[in-house]
Amino acid sequence: MHPSISRRVNNIWHVACVSGRSTFLWDLSMAEVVEINNLEDLEPYRLAWNALLHQTPRSSFFHTYHWLENYWQHFGHDQRLRVLVILANGSLIGIIPLCVRTERYQVGKVQVLGYPLGDWGTWYGPIGPNQSASLTMALRYLRNQPRDWDMLDLRWVDPALSSRVSRAIQNVGWQSHVGSYQQVSVIQFGNTDWQGYNAALSKKWRHEIGRQARVLERNYKVSFERHRPQGSSCGENDPRWDLFDDCLAISERSWQSESKTGNTLCHGNVRHFLSTSHRIASHLGMLDMAVLKLDNQPVAFQYNYHYDGQLYGLRMGFDRSFAREGPGKVLMSRLIEDSFSRGDMSLDLGIGDFDFKRRFRTSVETSCRTSCYPWTAWRSQGVRLTRWIKNQLGPGGISGCNSHIKKDGECRSRTQEITS
Repeated sequence: MHPSISRRVNNIWHVACVSGRSTFLWDLSMAEVVEINNLEDLEPYRLAWNALLHQTPRSSFFHTYHWLENYWQHFGHDQRLRVLVILANGSLIGIIPLCVRTERYQVGKVQVLGYPLGDWGTWYGPIGPNQSASLTMALRYLRNQPRDWDMLDLRWVDPALSSRVSRAIQNVGWQSHVGSYQQVSVIQFGNTDWQGYNAALSKKWRHEIGRQARVLERNYKVSFERHRPQGSSCGENDPRWDLFDDCLAISERSWQSESKTGNTLCHGNVRHFLSTSHRIASHLGMLDMAVLKLDNQPVAFQYNYHYDGQLYGLRMGFDRSFAREGPGKVLMSRLIEDSFSRGDMSLDLGIGDFDFKRRFRTSVETSCRTSCYPWTAWRSQGVRLTRWIKNQLGPGGISGCNSHIKKDGECRSRTQEITS
């Protein structure tokens, strides 16, 4: 395949897209799809990508051009990039980042076409406001191309978009299958204030946090520091490498540091990727991190990305030698109170139904996956069958029917350090 392919999508469909109070009709007979297969050819679209980001539903640091560029430079060596740029009536209306990667299932290795997120975030999808139109055109284009994949598996889909994704797949003559993917704990800040949130916590939990905070104040000099630069465009892009190093040091003293397959901040297979992401997030004004110190010694951290009031908790951890003092809970409580004062909207605590997440969260959100299993791809049909059997038998019915190849640096489960 040529590194960059331009192809007109010939059909007579029209798609209505609503933006604010205006409705635009895109004539798909005038649609053009440009396929990009390497970063060099994608570079000219950087500015357009950045412009569309602000109009993208549930956009985050992971939707930025810079994040994809960094991710691909570190982990794209055994994947195939397929970014589809969607043009209609001469206007760029959307960008759909895709890739083909190898995943292992019970039927063997399967070539999967999907989004290039690698479970680092919670939500993903087309870049731009006209997601239904972009998906329709992209899928029409893919249907007319030689298939280099066994299975289409679009994960991290917003439930509000999942039905439209399914219809877009069906509109090109394919069968679609929609299911739940991951469940995350979320703290919503916009519906109450700190006093109301704190009062809604269980009495036992409030008492425990208060008691541990008083013990720390009595025995140590306690300091809480949070850093959120506004970005280079505002003349404020200090990455505070000293605080980042504090987070690394705490991570090295956390219980997960002994894992041989983990991907905490300190693990070698992701360390350079995450440090580069740190610099990029600081430059974009999307970095947020907090450290709790006892007698000037870093003992707990929370490392986030943020965009438009939405916080994403990438990693958290505490020094396990201080486990009895509960610095993790104290740090989280202070961070939540500070987020209320800053006017933040939400904090995504990530997947995993840990006790502390249940106690702090105000809601649970579930992302979707929309899949297509071509009849002529027998491996794909094997995956479909094992998923169906698993759904019939329950979560423990079949071992490993959804297992994947764990690539270096891929955050398969995004399990975070437990907060003490």
